Amino acid sequence: MKNVAVLGSGVVGQVLADGFLKHGYNVMRGSRDPKKLAEWKVKAGAKASVGTFAEAAQFGEVVAIAVKGTAAEAAVEQCEGHLAGKTVIDANNPIADLPPVNGVLQYFTGPNESLMERLQQKAPAAKFVKAFSCVGNAFMIDPDFHGQKPTMFICGDDAVAKAQVKGILDQFGWETADMGVVTAARAIEPLCQLWCLPGLTGGGWTHAFKLLRL
Repeated sequence: MKNVAVLGSGVVGQVLADGFLKHGYNVMRGSRDPKKLAEWKVKAGAKASVGTFAEAAQFGEVVAIAVKGTAAEAAVEQCEGHLAGKTVIDANNPIADLPPVNGVLQYFTGPNESLMERLQQKAPAAKFVKAFSCVGNAFMIDPDFHGQKPTMFICGDDAVAKAQVKGILDQFGWETADMGVVTAARAIEPLCQLWCLPGLTGGGWTHAFKLLRL
């Protein structure tokens, strides 16, 4: 697997795209307006390209979706069926277009649903895996916590797809904790709220989660 698509023209999309390039992949970034990515393409080098969501989804053997949460379902629809049969990394969180309440981000999903479940319903033949949703973009690639690897929580219905994502996370310097099937996203997505809480209340942004076992 050498060709990766990253959907999203924001900071998270750029961080993931640059991370895949750093680790030797060919990367196409997808955007509703690919012209916005022209400068990035020039700087990113020969293994980088840009296109629409549909073009990027067709290009990628693995597809990472890193768009604004409120735009994620529309982004999946704009892939025009090219996600079928592919591992799709869901890095999104259902953050509402509302201000935080006492440092807690507001979500547009309820406690018994998740954005990932909605995306899986939009593209039932895709193999969605939740990842990169419980940490800030500064630590997504090769995080350095004084020699300790932080934990990335993942979930999804397809075991082969999760193993593929685990391999990517291994390359990117993470340990992986598989939380189970797609409904586990209901528990993983709120970790973004918890991760952001210290930052939004003055406690800083330089942290990550670590799962400890006996």
